[in-house]
Amino acid sequence: MLFDAFDSPSLKLKNRIVMSPMTRNRTVEANTPNALMAEYYAQRATAGLIITEGTSPSPNGLGYPRIPGLFNDAQVKGWKLVTDAVHAKGGRIFIQLMHCGRVSHVASLPAGAEVVGPSAETCPGEVFTDTQGMQPYSPPRAMTEAGIAKAVEEYAQSARLAIKAGFDGVELHAANGYLIEQFLNANVNKRSDGYGGSIAGRNRFALEVARATVAAIGAECTGARLSPHGAFNATGAYGDVDAQFVELVQEFSKLGLAYVHVLDHSAMGAPAVPAELKAKLRAAFKGVFILAGGLDRASGEAALAEKRADLIAIGRGFLANPDLVDRLRSNAALNAPDMTTFYTPGAKGYTDYPALKG
Repeated sequence: MLFDAFDSPSLKLKNRIVMSPMTRNRTVEANTPNALMAEYYAQRATAGLIITEGTSPSPNGLGYPRIPGLFNDAQVKGWKLVTDAVHAKGGRIFIQLMHCGRVSHVASLPAGAEVVGPSAETCPGEVFTDTQGMQPYSPPRAMTEAGIAKAVEEYAQSARLAIKAGFDGVELHAANGYLIEQFLNANVNKRSDGYGGSIAGRNRFALEVARATVAAIGAECTGARLSPHGAFNATGAYGDVDAQFVELVQEFSKLGLAYVHVLDHSAMGAPAVPAELKAKLRAAFKGVFILAGGLDRASGEAALAEKRADLIAIGRGFLANPDLVDRLRSNAALNAPDMTTFYTPGAKGYTDYPALKG
């Protein structure tokens, strides 16, 4: 089933394999995509759907060195190199919009940008910067309601630019402890106004971003990624997490989003997303349901056969295997990824992994 074509009102794909979004830190100048990135994505265009690395809709969201943005004309032109290259190979590609929020250091931000979040608490731990090495996360400024409204519009405008750049759609990154999940997560969101303090309050920012994006580019071009029970970037589970995410996904379903993409990081040592919650989220959403997290051919086929998902997303397999779909189809051995080059500049460990010989 992994290799069967997929046809839904929002997605028509040549197979059911999705390339997961993976940060690679390969921009060189002004957080702008380049020809090397176009080559990387084109190499992987046999995936049914590619979801790009996290891309900031705002200068404030550029929390890591060399991650791409999509908020100016130069970035639109850079991303057009990527979408043209993927489409020339017969692929489809969504861009993941990721605002890092408090997961940031000022050394990685352009002039005039600032670190923001739902609350003023600093993210625990350290982050790498190109100019100062490892540094503690910078303290965020708690966003005002006017600042929240501005951020919502930044997402919508970035979505418009995504269509201008040739993308087939956008994925809203509401997982892994970045800005949208900072509002969703009760361990991070300490607000007492209408954007916190309850399920509806914590869900409000995510839903405002989703509604604005749908108004900008259409529900059929809008997806969302979630990681309930994830612990990345000091998030973690809390008392009513399951009820909150079911309610959120029900609202996404009412909006008609193209898909919901649920990430389970247990394969990398994080707490598992309970199977019961996955089933509830699946039942709550009437569109396309994508599962991700440590899946391979066998486990992906099982999830499809048992109707636990419509599509299967794979991350690290695509990182080291530009022809992953062909390798899975033929049960060929996979290249091992070189972890030392995951986030380094240049082609090494990025576009130089070998494909199968024909």
